[in-house]
Amino acid sequence: MNSFTEENYLKAIYKLSLNGVQGVSTNAIADKLATKPSSVTDMIKKLADKKLVSYQKYQGVNLTKKGSDVAVSIIRNHRLWEVFLVEKLNFKWDEVHDLAEELEHINTHKLTERLDEFLGFPKFDPHGDPIPDKDGNIIQHKDVTLSDLIRGEKAVVVGVKEHSKSYLNYLEQLQLVLGVEVEVKDIVEFDATMQILVNNKQVIISNQASKNLIVKKI
Repeated sequence: MNSFTEENYLKAIYKLSLNGVQGVSTNAIADKLATKPSSVTDMIKKLADKKLVSYQKYQGVNLTKKGSDVAVSIIRNHRLWEVFLVEKLNFKWDEVHDLAEELEHINTHKLTERLDEFLGFPKFDPHGDPIPDKDGNIIQHKDVTLSDLIRGEKAVVVGVKEHSKSYLNYLEQLQLVLGVEVEVKDIVEFDATMQILVNNKQVIISNQASKNLIVKKI
């Protein structure tokens, strides 16, 4: 049985490894979890003893197959609970992350599969993140963000990279929610601020905001 803290480390390492880098640095893990590098080193030793990670000094941390399976299972739980909270309990998309952080650790296979079935086997959570299936298969978004588009291109919003409450509130105010169609009308050369069309309304969005919004070109 793994502790909540151990599971959070495995999840963080998994997410940090998605960019294809071999060997996640302890500093990157410390930044992700807002903790000290010395604390990370201690935990990595514990996880290595449990055969959940492999670690070589100066070469970073990698999940073993066992560790990856645990991480994906936690992510599956988290995202299913987010769907449940939004669709069945009417929470808003900016309210569910912290609640799902608690619920994800109820790692009972039977409950997870019943929840998945009850929700109709959803493919994505309320933030557009893909939900791993019962076999752990997960299809990641192709990394196209609003900031990658050029003037005149159209796209549909399909996900977010940033899950903070302030960012999600900001998007909601601009009506930039999942499924909405956008068109790039202009891009400021100086700082890449964009003028876009959303629901027939002109909207100004900063580069910081646009590079965290995942879209699908149409």
